[in-house]
Amino acid sequence: GSLVAAVLATSGRLDKEGLGTRIGRLARRVEELKARAGPMGGRGKYSEFLPSARSAEELVAQVDRLSGSIELLRAGIEEQVQRDLNVAVAEFTELKQQLERDTLVLSILKKLQEFDTAMKEYNTALLEKKYVVAAQQLEKARSSLKMLESRKGFELKILKALGTELTVQTQNMLYHLGEEWQKLAVWKLPPSKESSSLESAMHSELHLCTLPSKEEEIAGPPVASVLQAFAVLGELRTKLKIFGQLLLKYILKPLISYPSLQPFTEELSDVVILRFKCEKPDLDHFSPVEVFDKIKFVLEVLHKYLLNVPVEQRVEDKKECRVTLAELLGDMIWEELSDCLIQNCLVNSIPTNNSKLEQYIEVIKSTEEFEKALKNMQFLKGDMTDLLKYARNVNSHFANKKCQDVIVAARNLMTSEIHNTVKITPDSCVALPKLPDPGSGDHLNMQKTSKQLPKEMVNLENETRLSQYTFSLPTCRISSSVEKLMELAYQTLLEATGSTDQCCIQLFYSVRNIFQLFYDVVPTYHRENLQKLPQLAAIHHNNCMYIAHHLLTMGHQFQYRLTNIMCDGAATFVDLVPGFRRLGMECFLAQMRVQKGEILERLSSARNFSNMDDEENYSAANKAIRQVLHQLKRLGKVWQDVLPVNVYCKAMGTLLNTALSEIVTRIAALEDISAEDADRLYSLCRIMVEEGPQVFTPLPEEDKNKKYQEEVPVYVKKWMTFKELMIILQANLQEIVDQWADGKGPLAAEFSPAEVKSLIRALFQNTERRAAALAKIK
Repeated sequence: GSLVAAVLATSGRLDKEGLGTRIGRLARRVEELKARAGPMGGRGKYSEFLPSARSAEELVAQVDRLSGSIELLRAGIEEQVQRDLNVAVAEFTELKQQLERDTLVLSILKKLQEFDTAMKEYNTALLEKKYVVAAQQLEKARSSLKMLESRKGFELKILKALGTELTVQTQNMLYHLGEEWQKLAVWKLPPSKESSSLESAMHSELHLCTLPSKEEEIAGPPVASVLQAFAVLGELRTKLKIFGQLLLKYILKPLISYPSLQPFTEELSDVVILRFKCEKPDLDHFSPVEVFDKIKFVLEVLHKYLLNVPVEQRVEDKKECRVTLAELLGDMIWEELSDCLIQNCLVNSIPTNNSKLEQYIEVIKSTEEFEKALKNMQFLKGDMTDLLKYARNVNSHFANKKCQDVIVAARNLMTSEIHNTVKITPDSCVALPKLPDPGSGDHLNMQKTSKQLPKEMVNLENETRLSQYTFSLPTCRISSSVEKLMELAYQTLLEATGSTDQCCIQLFYSVRNIFQLFYDVVPTYHRENLQKLPQLAAIHHNNCMYIAHHLLTMGHQFQYRLTNIMCDGAATFVDLVPGFRRLGMECFLAQMRVQKGEILERLSSARNFSNMDDEENYSAANKAIRQVLHQLKRLGKVWQDVLPVNVYCKAMGTLLNTALSEIVTRIAALEDISAEDADRLYSLCRIMVEEGPQVFTPLPEEDKNKKYQEEVPVYVKKWMTFKELMIILQANLQEIVDQWADGKGPLAAEFSPAEVKSLIRALFQNTERRAAALAKIK
């Protein structure tokens, strides 16, 4: 110690005198002396310098000795001090580690003591049924155990036993709490197999314990104690979730699903029973106002006897947040409850026409009051919910529902039977809605202008006028479903005229969708019947023409009564007209091709009308002719009073013309026709000429069909050709030549010279007379 003090004192003096500063000053002095002696080189100067130099050398020697002493001292100090310091550091480290071990042991002992104390207090509180205190002590014990388990490298065998004990005691307390909870809320439910019927809902009951305040401490713990204990243990949400699901399944959802179900309470001495009764069992009307009142009644009962209890919820920052049980339950069941209310109640209450739309304001107010009541009971929080949003957005839902109903109704009509028909005449029309007068239009302006014109100018008008039926649809039969479909379209457009802009647009395009759906659905859904049954093909043809006829003017009738957006030419259906006309024509023409194929197939069994002197050949040809006529007569009856008269006559004329043309072609192709063959061919042709017109029966009244039967040549292109062939079969050479009349006769109008010559060669033998006759045919 004295050595260290001496060193420190010496170093202190050296520092005060500034040893380095002195050495530097001395060195500079030596340099000055050398500088003076050098340039001058005088002896006197050297004599003056010598004492100074010696003095400096002595001083340097002293400095060297002092520096050596200092180095020796420093080395001794460093060796001694370093050794002492190493010993001190080692001792300090060991003491520090010992302190840390002691501190850790002490903290673990404290945690073990806290765990033991908490478990003792827990047992005491549990025996006294102080469930909240017991739960809190369990949580303290759990916290102490977690702290002990978090000490890595310091594992104790006792911790496993403590953990087991804690788990056992926790489950023991949850069992006791569960027993108490079952006493507070008792469910009496129907068998699980009957959980979705009205009768089973009638047997669902909820018993809520209502102990008087004086007896609470004696008979059992209050509701708050049990629920707080559940909350402390983190099991409240689990219990409440189960309760909420039972509440939804057996009470709230049945109230929404069965309008006749009515909740009521029965109060006894220590319990309140919530059960149902059935009023008006046949009631199937879903009134949101009534449903809201029923649900509000149930929740008020629960809030009064069970749910108005504050519980403490621990969050991550360990601050306690007090909420009510009603708020927790509301968070769990509100989403499912509101969805059920929307899907099973509000959806069904959306009006289907504008007249009832104003009455829906009552539903909106009822929804607002319902949610307000739930917020007062703390079931709900926040300003807006999906339920209220849905109710307030009624215009959009009304439009969507209306459009959906229209499309569904239209599709049902399209998939109904086609053969149920109604008769359409030029005088008949769709039950058009009465539209308001457009006011002053071009028509009125023209009338005013005409009154001011001179009489002679007014009289310049052509007296010939078109018939009132010029642009009317001809008499025919259409499917009753199509007539209803058109009425549906008109009624929807009429409703659009009194709706909001958005609803108006949606309804208008729904009507367009009706017709586009018809175009896609009907030909596909009824394809097989339209191909096989000629009558249905004709009715479908009429249906398409009927729809196209109305589409021409439908948009114009409503154009100026729809929203402003639709008044600029957008409200039109004219673009759909060509497609519907083509749809009807293609279906009917396909049926015509089928009928033509059958006619040609039957005539193919006539053995080319050759060798008619053979009885079998004649019989086959006669049978083929009869079959063709039978087919045409059957078609005539099937299409009778269905197709418009002009379409009927054109169709029957085309088919009869196919038969006659095939017969003419086959007879004209014969190379040899005997006299007997000619007679028999003539008799066959006479059957066609006599009975062919009889297939024209467009009207049910027989006496009215004679007019159309007399006009057969108008509709059958080959009729005169066929009659000329009959003349040739019975005429001689001179009569044939006379009929030809140098290419100007009736025969020349129907046959070419080559065809006439071929018939002459087949009918007559090769003689000079035949040669002469052939020479005249040119």
